[in-house]
Amino acid sequence: MGAYTIRMPKVAKRLGLGLGMDLPWGGEIGFVKDGVEGDTITPKMKNFFEKHRGQFAYLFFAFQPKHRNRLRADDYFAAYDRLFAEVPEIGHRAFHHTMLNMGALEPYAKEEIIEFTNAMIERYDLAWIVEDLGLWSLHGKVLPFPLPPYLTKEGLQACIRNIAEYQERLKAPLCVEFAGFTEGSNFYIGELDAFEYFREIAVETGSPVTIDIGHVLSYQWLKGNTGERMFEGLERLPLRHCFEFHLSGCQIIKGKFRDLHHGVLLEEQLQLLEYLLPLCPELKAVTYEDPQYTEDGTLIAKAEPNFLRLQEIVGRWAQG
Repeated sequence: MGAYTIRMPKVAKRLGLGLGMDLPWGGEIGFVKDGVEGDTITPKMKNFFEKHRGQFAYLFFAFQPKHRNRLRADDYFAAYDRLFAEVPEIGHRAFHHTMLNMGALEPYAKEEIIEFTNAMIERYDLAWIVEDLGLWSLHGKVLPFPLPPYLTKEGLQACIRNIAEYQERLKAPLCVEFAGFTEGSNFYIGELDAFEYFREIAVETGSPVTIDIGHVLSYQWLKGNTGERMFEGLERLPLRHCFEFHLSGCQIIKGKFRDLHHGVLLEEQLQLLEYLLPLCPELKAVTYEDPQYTEDGTLIAKAEPNFLRLQEIVGRWAQG
C-alpha cells in the first residue's frame, strides 16, 4: 500500500498519564441509584477523585449497559453527567466501548450502536473511542469476557470490514486495541500471527491503535517469549499507528500471564513501556487502567510503588 492517512484523534500534544475505569452498576466502584441524586457515582469513587485530583490528564470509562433489552443514550446521561461533573479539571475524555464487536464474522446491525455512540461523542466531546479487537458477543449473545478475533484470513477480512464502517460513521476516531490472550481464561482460533494481523488491520483501515502492554505480554507468554524474549517481534506491531498505551494490574501465576485488572503493575509491564515509548512517534496517551483503592480513595498498598514509577516514566516522556 502507498501513502495513506491515519485517522488520529485531534490531540495536539502528549497528554501524559490518564485514567481508565470500568464502571459497572450497583457495585462499590461505578454507578448507583441514589434516592436524592438519581444515577450517580459511588462515594468510594468520589473519594478517589478527590484524593488524586490533578494527577491524571484525561479520563476514559468502559461502557457497562444498564439494560440488555435496549440501547438508548438518554438512559445514561444523568450518570455520565455526574461523573464528569466530579472531574471538571480533566479536559480530555474518551469512551471504552464494549459493543462494537469488531471481530464478528456474521453480519450484525450496527445502526443502533453507531447512533448511541455518536450521541455520547457529541454530548461529552469525546476525543476518541477505544475497544479491544475481538469478539464481545456471538450471534447476539454477550460473552462473559472478550475473545481474540479469529486469526484466519476470513477473520481478518471481517475485522477490516467492521472497522472500516465504524471509522466512516463514528464522529470520533476509533482506536483499535490489541486483543488479550490470557492463557487458561480465554482461547483463540486460527494460526495467523497476531502482531502482523493487527498491523494489517491498522494499515488497511487507516486506524489509530491502542497497545495494551499486558495484552502484548499475554501473547508473548503464550508463544513462549518470556524474560528477555518478551521484546522479540515487537517491530511487527503497527507502532506508527499507536496513539495510546494501556497498563492494568497483571500477574504471572505458575508461569502463565494473567491480566487481572487488580491494580498492581508488573516490572515487565514497566520495562516494556520504557522500551516502546521511543518507538511510537504518534503516541499521545498512557492510561493506568482500573486502579484498586480503599474506601477513602487511597490506592491499595501493593499498587503504590509501581504506580509511582509509572508516573515518573510517563512524566519524563510527556515533557520530552
